[in-house]
Amino acid sequence: MPGSAGNLASVLVAAAVCPHPPLLVPELAGAAAPELDGLRAACLAAVEALWSAGPEVLLVVGAGPRTESYGRHAAGSLKPWGVDVRVGEGDPVLPLSLTIGRWLLHQAADRRQDPAHRPGRAAEDHAGRVAEGGPSRAVEGHVGRAAEGGEDGPGALTGSLLARRTAPAADGFQAVAADAPRGECLALGARLAAGERRVGLLVMADGSARLTEKAPGYLDPAAQPYNELIVRALAGAEPAALARLDPAEAARLWVGGRPALQVLAGAAGDDGFEGRLLADEAPYGVGYFAAFWRRGTGTRIRS
Repeated sequence: MPGSAGNLASVLVAAAVCPHPPLLVPELAGAAAPELDGLRAACLAAVEALWSAGPEVLLVVGAGPRTESYGRHAAGSLKPWGVDVRVGEGDPVLPLSLTIGRWLLHQAADRRQDPAHRPGRAAEDHAGRVAEGGPSRAVEGHVGRAAEGGEDGPGALTGSLLARRTAPAADGFQAVAADAPRGECLALGARLAAGERRVGLLVMADGSARLTEKAPGYLDPAAQPYNELIVRALAGAEPAALARLDPAEAARLWVGGRPALQVLAGAAGDDGFEGRLLADEAPYGVGYFAAFWRRGTGTRIRS
């Protein structure tokens, strides 16, 4: 079972999955920034949908050199990747994945503070760039309804943290070692989602970096099928499929997001979720996807 780590009951209500390339940040991409406009919009749509689902605790999860927890004020910097773009105050301690995650939350918060912005706009902007019936349109309606207080929106959460916070912000950051075993990742996810409060996860995860001849790891014929397996699991909200990802094969195919995705699988457990795929791209031979999971209608949050 995906969340088999004792008898901890999951109270995960929603999750967003986003990639973490440094080039997602326009200051680092420079003139190439427009190439990732669609992916950036999809990530913002996923973050906004996550926030609108009404988590009382929001955690950012991503791979790092070692498994380590950071407080909500932890800072990060992109200086090692060329430009000293900083998020948070104090010494930068967050690994790349969590730094990009915090940057996305800052961008989403800035949008909400923009008088011209209305909740759900990120999804609508992105949907306008895809064909009719494309993946982003599937999430657009939910983002708009949730942001207006319908379904799982803030209006339904009397006394929650959302009553005091009006813009996306993390309550903590969790790094998971890039080589963490499957069982360790699943157990960590189960612990993160256990408790009495509604939990939301922003999961930072890249796909394979061996999808083309120009990819960082060069082309491997096995990379595309492996990447597609992840995409199907995200689109269908299938934690069991993520739990089955083979760590050794992921390492060989340069799938940097494998440990974070298995933390998500552990957090989701066997509960029913609905999935929406917002992006599936590989502009530099690296798999980048954005997705949103929400607890399915009728699924109990607490027993």
